[in-house]
Amino acid sequence: MSKLSKNILSVIQERQSTRVPFDPNRKVSKEDLDEIIEAARWSPTPHNMQNFEIIVVDDPVLLKKISDIKSRISEDFLRENYDQLSFSRKELSRKKVGILGMNFPPAWRDPDKIHLVATSTPSNPLGSTMQGAPLVLIVLYDPRKRAPASAGDFLGIIGLGCVMENMWIVAQSLGISYQVMSVFGGSGVGRRLRESLGIPKQLKIAYAVRLGYVMRNQQKDYLRVRRDQETIVHYNRY
Repeated sequence: MSKLSKNILSVIQERQSTRVPFDPNRKVSKEDLDEIIEAARWSPTPHNMQNFEIIVVDDPVLLKKISDIKSRISEDFLRENYDQLSFSRKELSRKKVGILGMNFPPAWRDPDKIHLVATSTPSNPLGSTMQGAPLVLIVLYDPRKRAPASAGDFLGIIGLGCVMENMWIVAQSLGISYQVMSVFGGSGVGRRLRESLGIPKQLKIAYAVRLGYVMRNQQKDYLRVRRDQETIVHYNRY
């Protein structure tokens, strides 16, 4: 019997991005990985394009090689990230949108220091994001293929988001921690990832996700908030 018997809405409500180190010695089982990949396979995509490929990276030697690839943090990211921060749990509870600033380094929480941080901080290895993950999934897509009459392939990008969410919900239901790593899709790391993983030139990296289990001494209590239904739903007209 499948482990996916938990109420689906409860799983969605419990889903969260895990930003703490994983136990590198606790592997995700082949059975659980197969269920996560199966969820991706059945994701809705425009015109059933299925315009995605997934590279499963679980070889410790290759994970170490990838973790050594370096990337720089952008000033645009830091400024736009700052705009979404709350600086106390009370503020986040009131606003019901965004994230708690205490999860980020102090310099990221000071708008007067953002330019200095972006220009003076040395490149960081991907390992600082991977944080011991024993399994990384890298999602690729072919930009030459696009949903019909979809400017910028907007619908195709939504499909890639559905792949992300399907895998996430199944991972959550299986008790497996999950974090999206958008830095893998940045141009700064693309060339070296292509070399390490044999990615064809015509394919682009959409994002990567790390999967695993949180180390016991790294558990964190996340405050998770959402806007109330009456603030987002409009019946019959806006």
